[in-house]
Amino acid sequence: MMKFAFSLKNKLKIAFLLFCIMCCTLLIRFLEDKSVKKINESFISMYNDRLVPATDLYFIGENLYHKNTILQEALLPDNPVDPSAGKAKIDKHNRKIDSVINKYEQTLLVKQEQSFLNELKKALLIQQDIELKVLNADATQRRMIYESIGRGAADQTLNKLSALIKIQSKVGDELIKGSKIFVSGTKVYSTLQMILAIVIGIMIVSIISASNAVKIQHDKFNLN
Repeated sequence: MMKFAFSLKNKLKIAFLLFCIMCCTLLIRFLEDKSVKKINESFISMYNDRLVPATDLYFIGENLYHKNTILQEALLPDNPVDPSAGKAKIDKHNRKIDSVINKYEQTLLVKQEQSFLNELKKALLIQQDIELKVLNADATQRRMIYESIGRGAADQTLNKLSALIKIQSKVGDELIKGSKIFVSGTKVYSTLQMILAIVIGIMIVSIISASNAVKIQHDKFNLN
């Protein structure tokens, strides 16, 4: 009877232990899956919302350079400039820039990033207006308009673009830091699983040892 009672007690302990193991394993598995999902989302965001847009922003700079080249050609002395032809060339680059900005606006933007983008859009509109004034002016006024307001507007646009590119790098660093935190979390969960396995092993060995001890005592009692 004593042996049966001890056996039943051990079975209940083992059943409860297995239940706890199952709960802990499921919880750790859930946390691990959540961390892996967050890491995956961070890398996807890094590519779609940071790497690709940063490349597109440099493409804007390239088009700004080409527009400035067109204006510089218009400033050459005794250079017969057809305003409609020059405007057509600049409009072509403006459409490319607008296309990139529209694409960029579809990505995930932080508050500061949205603010810098709005400032860039305003600077681009100002620059476009001045470009038209330069192209529509006569040869003597073109240089004056460009030197008085045109050069400053172009520099201002480049400054706004540079600020937007820098914030891309800053947000990218924050995403990397976030990924490192999730990676550290997965390491912690792996360590917990190892500790849990060791504790389980110790408890099982203890139960078996205790069972053997009772069995020996019971056998001695029967011999007596």
